[in-house]
Amino acid sequence: MLVVISPAKRLDWDARDVEMTTPAMQDDAMRLVKTARNLTLGDLKKLMHLSDDLARLNRDRFKAFAEEPCQETLRPAVLAFAGDTYQGLDAHSLNADEMTYAQKHLRILSGLYGLLRPLDAIQPYRLEMGSKLKTRRGSNLYAYWRDGIAKAINAQAEAMDTAILVNCASQEYFGAVLETALKPQIITPVFMEEKAGDPRIVSFFAKKARGAMARFIIQNRVTRVEGLKDFDLGGYAFQKDYSAEDRLVFTRPYPQADAA
Repeated sequence: MLVVISPAKRLDWDARDVEMTTPAMQDDAMRLVKTARNLTLGDLKKLMHLSDDLARLNRDRFKAFAEEPCQETLRPAVLAFAGDTYQGLDAHSLNADEMTYAQKHLRILSGLYGLLRPLDAIQPYRLEMGSKLKTRRGSNLYAYWRDGIAKAINAQAEAMDTAILVNCASQEYFGAVLETALKPQIITPVFMEEKAGDPRIVSFFAKKARGAMARFIIQNRVTRVEGLKDFDLGGYAFQKDYSAEDRLVFTRPYPQADAA
């Protein structure tokens, strides 16, 4: 199966002694960068709701973004992103065999790069998928990527001979994948915290659990939907009564959440 996750706003740019690969949609990314370079500080602040300091940082990042970057400016995507999902994934602790498996089976959706493999080399950036960045293709990034990401997923799923796509991404990012163009069956895990018999999604915990599910798939070489139901990291358990064929719900008692 193929698994998709979201990127993160926060980056960890410590040096990584890892052999990196080239993003497949690098040319598309460069076109976006050239568009973003024309934005003023005020435009950037409004586009991504940034402070003055963050707007300056990202203006400088777009200016420094190179078509042929030197290795010192690059980092492998899965080790560079440092948000809640990546705490659950904990890619730094994957061994060499697991990272090789992840390179084949894990994909990261990106507002700038479209679709990334774990070891694809990225330059520092911030561009959320929900950003209303106008390009020749439309008024936002969803219009920019259109069915391009879905086609890339289809091609990679075909190359892997898999008919299952596990959606561990946020709604913001998976919204850039044109579902009607996808060939694999989409399976979406949902993680809830249960308190007084009332299960509900808590964003921070759900993000971390989605990363943990991706890790579970990688480490256990899960290939069938039934295998996903065995996920029990962080105290979660599959709930058949809450689930549907394409929506697998996992819950855990709320008091245990802090121990995740």
